[in-house]
Amino acid sequence: MDSTKRNKIEAVNVNAHLHTPYSFSAFDKLNDALDRAVAENVRVVGVNDFYSTDGYKEWNDGCRSRKLFPLFNIEFISLQQQDQAAGVRVNDPNNPGRTYLSGKGLAYPVELAEPYASQLAAVRAESNAQVETMCGKLNDVLRSYDAGFELDFKEIERTLTKGSIRERHLAKALRLAAYEHLKNEPKAIAAFFEKIFGGKPLKSDVADHAAVENEIRGNLLKAGGAAFVPEDPKAFLPMETVRKIILAAGGIPTYPFLADDAKGGFTDFEQDVVKTAETLRERGIFSVEFITTRNSVEVLEKYAGYLHDNGFVVTFGSEHNTPAMEPIELFARGGAPLTERLKYINYCGACVVAAHQDIVASGMQGYVDSRGKADIDKRDEYIKHGDSVIKAAIRQDRPSRERSPAGSSCRSETQSLTTEKKMKEIEQLIEISRKYGRDSRYVIAGGGNTSYKNADKLWVKAS
Repeated sequence: MDSTKRNKIEAVNVNAHLHTPYSFSAFDKLNDALDRAVAENVRVVGVNDFYSTDGYKEWNDGCRSRKLFPLFNIEFISLQQQDQAAGVRVNDPNNPGRTYLSGKGLAYPVELAEPYASQLAAVRAESNAQVETMCGKLNDVLRSYDAGFELDFKEIERTLTKGSIRERHLAKALRLAAYEHLKNEPKAIAAFFEKIFGGKPLKSDVADHAAVENEIRGNLLKAGGAAFVPEDPKAFLPMETVRKIILAAGGIPTYPFLADDAKGGFTDFEQDVVKTAETLRERGIFSVEFITTRNSVEVLEKYAGYLHDNGFVVTFGSEHNTPAMEPIELFARGGAPLTERLKYINYCGACVVAAHQDIVASGMQGYVDSRGKADIDKRDEYIKHGDSVIKAAIRQDRPSRERSPAGSSCRSETQSLTTEKKMKEIEQLIEISRKYGRDSRYVIAGGGNTSYKNADKLWVKAS
């Protein structure tokens, strides 16, 4: 039976994957995303920037003031070397082995220990360095055509970014500089781009800024373009390393499905959802997500439905990591509305992530343990608890969780789940004690204490 029906929860609208100006985004300001969520009645929203948690405080504060529930996520591009060697396209359709991976429900505030903090900082710095080199090549192109202006990388970084700079920022900066230099004259702008595109006419109307920026990327910054810079292998951590970073940050490793393209095609890795699910489990991943505007309703029903029914946490999002402004409310490809079942599946997934965040914030182990093993048998309880946490946060007439009946219910359910967590940790302590106490190789003179600890607590079993 569908867990949503069994738990009798009422779903609210969720968008669990949104990029902000802390990476690249359709939104000029983070609060614009939140204002649009309110206007479109999307009550649960997840920040999901590339390589960055810098926007979490602004996201949290903005959500709380608008009675939205915040999810704290992150996105990486990793490399699955086994798939690369076999030529298997995973969720990047053009690069075998390259694998996007998200972390859902990271601890807030994030305190990332070493070596994970340095690994994250290094991969982010490498990504920025690649774009800086690309900017230099773009200026070479502009000089070769006597454009009359150049781009200043540091100024782009200062005015258009929050620290993470991507090739889309370069495309936007070039469009802005060209329009200003040519005084926004449409014919002059079209002629300029035709020239630097090597004689290829601009297809888009110059008033369609998003489309023009996409043409800049396609003609100049992508493979085969005059300013293209190949990505250094150092920019891609192994997938298992990324998974460990996400776990160390308190999050749930999550695989973003590409699923069907406009022609109905799938990558090698995703062709058979049953096999994909089996491989993900083997790799320690028990949560998945879909960017719904990419996919048909039929494929979403088939893939998300199968994964949800087989124990995965499933969430949906829109990304908004292109210049094009789309609705925050989720739709399938071509603007097709999501079915009620898909909305329920998405909300169930958001509830698990919300419960995980809430329990981790209390100092306990959440839906996944430190090794990434998911508490699948308790998923329905996480859904129920997450529903209460979300409803308490977004309830308009009761701003304080502590003073509301729903808040009391939340605390009761939190206590129930955390008590179970404590018992599990105590049982692990006893198991460790018995294991080593029975083995003479580890017993020196009899007696001795056994301890078990997590980031916040230490349990000691006396001899």
